[in-house]
Amino acid sequence: MKSYALVTGASGEIGQAIARELADQGYNLYLHYYQNKQAVEKLQIEFSSAVDCKLVNANLADPEGPHLLTEQIKTPIDVFVYNCGSSHTGLITDVSQKELDGMVQLQLKSPFQLIQQLLPSMIERKRGSIVMITSIWGQTGASCEVLYSMVKGGMNTMVKALSKELAPSGIRVNAVAPGIIATKMNDHLSGEELEAISEEIPIGRFGLPEEVSDAVGYLISKKASYITGHILQVNGAWYC
Repeated sequence: MKSYALVTGASGEIGQAIARELADQGYNLYLHYYQNKQAVEKLQIEFSSAVDCKLVNANLADPEGPHLLTEQIKTPIDVFVYNCGSSHTGLITDVSQKELDGMVQLQLKSPFQLIQQLLPSMIERKRGSIVMITSIWGQTGASCEVLYSMVKGGMNTMVKALSKELAPSGIRVNAVAPGIIATKMNDHLSGEELEAISEEIPIGRFGLPEEVSDAVGYLISKKASYITGHILQVNGAWYC
């Protein structure tokens, strides 16, 4: 029977790298996107000769998003990677109710609801791997990123709790917590700001999307068969 993986946020740089890693491991794919359909269509063409690749669309910052996404899934899922790159920068006093609700939905409620809907088939088959892409700020917190730190911290705790609940069913749950990765998510930073951050990182540079996807690839592999409930830091020793 073919093994399928679901990757959310597959249109972003990290999501694309994760999709390529899973395709290299032989997984057939469901690639989720919200707005950038062109990016996932390119991946679909790229993978066409190697694996089955289906595109699924949903706004996971909307309460209806998880249900709309799972309605498009027609096969049991063996690997679920929850990857959403949306962040929020600003003072806590400037966060609107809409921003608060959207971020909590995207980073906490949607992964929770998707896991609820994907789990029955994993439990029935006594196998599965879930990997959440969290953040360094979910572990250490960041000034002016209180909302983002809060939801990513909640995601890390969910990983630890869920791993204990699902281990008897043969399902592993882990997270990858990147530091700053060279993606468009940092486009709001000036050249001087980017240089200053690089100088703070002991390894001396930003991470690459492929370094995040390598970590995901390891966590879902048989080499990590005894690893569950782990938050794998990928941050160049920055705030570790």
